[in-house]
Amino acid sequence: MGRGSQQTVPGEPDSGKAKGVYTWEEVQSHNSRNDQWLVIDRKVYNITQWAKRHPGGFRVIGHYAGEDATEAFTAFHPDSKFVQKFLKPLLLGELAATEPSQDQDKNAAIVQDFKTLRAQVEKQGLFQGQPLFFFLHLGHIVLLEALGWMLVSMCGTGWIPTLLCSVILATAQAQAGWLQHDFGHLSVFKKSTWNHAVHKFVIGHLKGASANWWNHRHFQHHAKPNIFTKDPDINTLDTFVLGQTIPVEYGIKKIKHMPYNHQHQYFFLLGPPLLIPVFYNFNIMHTMITRRYWLDLAWAMTYYLRYFYYYAPLYGVFGSVALFFFVRFLESHWFVWVTQMNHIPMDIDHEKHKDWLTIQLQSTCNIEQSFFNDWFSGHLNFQIEHHLFPTMPRHNYHLVAPQVRALCEKHGIPYQEKTLWRGLADIVTSLKTSGDLWLDAYLHK
Repeated sequence: MGRGSQQTVPGEPDSGKAKGVYTWEEVQSHNSRNDQWLVIDRKVYNITQWAKRHPGGFRVIGHYAGEDATEAFTAFHPDSKFVQKFLKPLLLGELAATEPSQDQDKNAAIVQDFKTLRAQVEKQGLFQGQPLFFFLHLGHIVLLEALGWMLVSMCGTGWIPTLLCSVILATAQAQAGWLQHDFGHLSVFKKSTWNHAVHKFVIGHLKGASANWWNHRHFQHHAKPNIFTKDPDINTLDTFVLGQTIPVEYGIKKIKHMPYNHQHQYFFLLGPPLLIPVFYNFNIMHTMITRRYWLDLAWAMTYYLRYFYYYAPLYGVFGSVALFFFVRFLESHWFVWVTQMNHIPMDIDHEKHKDWLTIQLQSTCNIEQSFFNDWFSGHLNFQIEHHLFPTMPRHNYHLVAPQVRALCEKHGIPYQEKTLWRGLADIVTSLKTSGDLWLDAYLHK
């Protein structure tokens, strides 16, 4: 049945419009920037105009144009009933009865089993957050910041107090980064509006950054992790070549923006030291101003006003600026090593249209659980569980992990877990492997 077939879609009361019946071939033809359809629970929606107003940004929803977005939709929206009111005006019709529920290379058995697992997890209450856990975490961040300032205000601004203060403040910043991540994923409160409100406070007032910038960037990463041109976290601006496919493509095309066979060495100079103090700082400010995120900018300014109010009298303007960038320098190392140990060593490739469980397991790995690893990584040592259930509060990852592992074993999907040191070392090892692949293709293909 084609687009011309019309029928009224059950469950759409008094819509007043006949709805169409479509094939996957028709849906997949609407996948351009100015013509976007997608499927959720077999219903076909035209999101072309809505994408521009999508709270998560137009890119994340656009990445599913022409595809079945059911699993991603379920993963990102804790209150699906609330979202339905936005979907109704976009409804075009439904898939023909002869069409499968899954598109392209998605495994129907895996999709069904993961859906069953999610239902079980919901019944177990593992999506219910414990606000006290997160506010205790907030309390230890505030105590760290107070300790840093008290140290230099009481002991002076010599090298040793300043160095200790910098380490303390960098620790506070790293932990605030993990905390804003919790609220950004709507995993603390039942009401999304409460999560959004506290998220702006934490990322704005405690870190001087933008909630909208983070949302629009980070949700793309979760929707299409390690997928070239869709995951911004692997958009290295031609500074690095990642994975096994892209290096060979660059080599064959004789692309040499950098000596990629040495990227595992210059990573130590360009990656951890510069990401937050240089690239992120500039990118965040530029985004808030050019996209007119005035509320985010106002929150960010409260961070800078507070920082200079406390540290300019002690170090002067230039000294406090230097301290600021040194703290960001330390935080950047922490952030890069923790976030990349779960992803860079994993599969990085072009879009393969896999089901949710498969794509997340191919692009993520876990680090062994311990009290230190949990705290040090903000529980992102459970990267697999976090990617499968992004709205789940982090204190429940260890409870769902055995169930996820069992499901992976049933379907023969590798579930990787490493020691912390192995995870960190694998970043460098994978960069070297990718660089060698590039050099071989560059010289011989």
